[in-house]
Amino acid sequence: MLICAGYDLLLEAYAPTPMISMLSIRSDRWDDLRTSHCVSNDRAIAIEDYRDVFGNICSRTTLPVGYTSIACDFVVEDSGMPDRQSPNAIQHEIETLPSDILMYLVGSRYCDTDLLSNEAWWLFGHIPPGWQRVQAIVDFVHGHLTYGYSFARATRTAWEAYQERVGVCRDFAHLAVALCRCMNIPARYCSGYLGDIGIDPVDIPMDFHAWFEVYLGGEWHSFDARHHVPRIGRIMMACGRDAADTALTTAFGNVRLASFKVHTDEVSEVPLAMRNAVRLAA
Repeated sequence: MLICAGYDLLLEAYAPTPMISMLSIRSDRWDDLRTSHCVSNDRAIAIEDYRDVFGNICSRTTLPVGYTSIACDFVVEDSGMPDRQSPNAIQHEIETLPSDILMYLVGSRYCDTDLLSNEAWWLFGHIPPGWQRVQAIVDFVHGHLTYGYSFARATRTAWEAYQERVGVCRDFAHLAVALCRCMNIPARYCSGYLGDIGIDPVDIPMDFHAWFEVYLGGEWHSFDARHHVPRIGRIMMACGRDAADTALTTAFGNVRLASFKVHTDEVSEVPLAMRNAVRLAA
């Protein structure tokens, strides 16, 4: 299947302002692209890309005074299959984990494992380790938190979400990640696209989505405590310890988000307007 995705952000800067953004898809999906994937702007601003320690593609630039539109549109091929289910995936003993996985076991800015550890072992210590324990955590978080845009707060931690019992997708992901880490399961926070594909359309504006992955059986597996069911068409943009590592934009000055549009739709073919940017499969 083909997915047409992209965004259009309008930013207002009050002075020349350096900014780092994570608005590109990760390189492990490049071979699936059927068009070019180019982040553009309407001010002819130079953009320099680099990769951070998590393998995310970061773009650095300096916004001029006034409004700047940053946009991207692309078509990517997807298997059309829901998130892979591996109920027999084992939980690794910590001493057997690869060294680069260990950082996903400890607390981070929004995943305050020190405050949640006792609760986690009380809630999930009796569940067999591995896939079953992760699923129990997902079930708990989905039932424990009430979702709503009005509950959004950029500073809410996993512990605060647990206490307040409300949040948006990032809070669901943060709480699930923190609880997994408390149970010695490596977990990382993910952000990207997830359209209403394979489900009834939701009558709210499209946005980027947050979910999480756990390391079981030598591989990363996607879980979604917000939606609670395997979904079709995830396109990851960034991953890290939590939302602090995957911020869409980080401005080193006063910048206002004036407009924000995201789209993610299944299409039968590459749209006519994008055919001059068709990319051959590798």
